[in-house]
Amino acid sequence: MKRLFLLEDDLSLINGLSFAMKKQGYEIVIARTTLEADALWADGKYDLVILDVSLPDGSGFDFCKKIRQTSKVPIMFLTAADEETDIIMGLDIGGDDYITKPFKLAVFLSRINALLRRSENFSTANTELSSGGINIRLLKGEVYKRGELVELTASEYKLLCLFMENPDRILSSEQILSRLWDCDESYIDNNSLTVYIRRLRTKIEDNPGEPKRIVTVRGMGYKWNTTD
Repeated sequence: MKRLFLLEDDLSLINGLSFAMKKQGYEIVIARTTLEADALWADGKYDLVILDVSLPDGSGFDFCKKIRQTSKVPIMFLTAADEETDIIMGLDIGGDDYITKPFKLAVFLSRINALLRRSENFSTANTELSSGGINIRLLKGEVYKRGELVELTASEYKLLCLFMENPDRILSSEQILSRLWDCDESYIDNNSLTVYIRRLRTKIEDNPGEPKRIVTVRGMGYKWNTTD
């Protein structure tokens, strides 16, 4: 049984989501404040985290940052904060998905299932990928640049794997988004991909301003370049 962590202060929403997720066979652990969340997070292991942004004693953004210091667990934001800057911030600090309220329950559950499937696929791999001084140990979920460990979020890790599994192949934005999220692409903000690409380049490129590995092919998409 998958164990989900929900940080949300709206009791009516908690009741509705808990019922729906338990019906799907998930175990739900609930916190209504960041103080409760700190204690529950320290005491348990979870397969996916769902965070509200505005909380009585803090922010879901801050709690996401704490999680990312020690864990690559998939993180979904579920919030009424629907400004583009909020969405980009949520993805930029390590979130894997961002759903704004109001939302359709079926879409919400579909995206939970997609994140869990992706997490399972990457955690059960048993091979390595290596190119251009970058080495991915898929079994451990670790990335090294010339032997030095590189800290990546779950989404950055999945994106890097996708590129290195398709060397020198141009991938359109639509292809990348459909591989990163198993759901209708109309629900995905294309700005998120730009954020992921920029953030990943800063961690693996020698000069992110002039990338040599993740290159942009104007009008077509991106590719992992294996040549210097």
